[in-house]
Amino acid sequence: MKLPFALLLATCATLSHAQADPFAPVAWMAGCWTQTGREAGSVEQWMAPAGGLMLGMARIVKGGRVIEFEFMQLRADAEGRLSFIAQPQGRPPTEFKLARQAEAQAVFENTAHDFPQRVSYRRMAPDQLVARIEGERNGKVRGIDFAMQRTACP
Repeated sequence: MKLPFALLLATCATLSHAQADPFAPVAWMAGCWTQTGREAGSVEQWMAPAGGLMLGMARIVKGGRVIEFEFMQLRADAEGRLSFIAQPQGRPPTEFKLARQAEAQAVFENTAHDFPQRVSYRRMAPDQLVARIEGERNGKVRGIDFAMQRTACP
């Protein structure tokens, strides 16, 4: 059966769009990461993408006790756009939409949020990443970096 050329082009365009993986720019984050310069047990862990979602969690340990923790999601909407959803200390979720991406970096933004307004992940090397939160707080621009090293998951 021969398809009209225009229909064939439309079908190919639809298939290539449907096959585009919205997680391709961030899939490298999957796995376990230790926080550089922090006490043992200070980690961030991301599950591999599946079903339109990557799940993550983080904790910071100081003096042998967890002082901070966070539940996170990287979620693709129906159109394949990514959002970063954070729940620090188990608070209600806050969504940050993907603002820009490159091969080794993703920047998420929510200008209506108090602090941070931006969350980014940048791969520095295959086994190193820097997560960053930044924005304005009390009229001053502020940023906090979280350097991490890939480690084996327990």
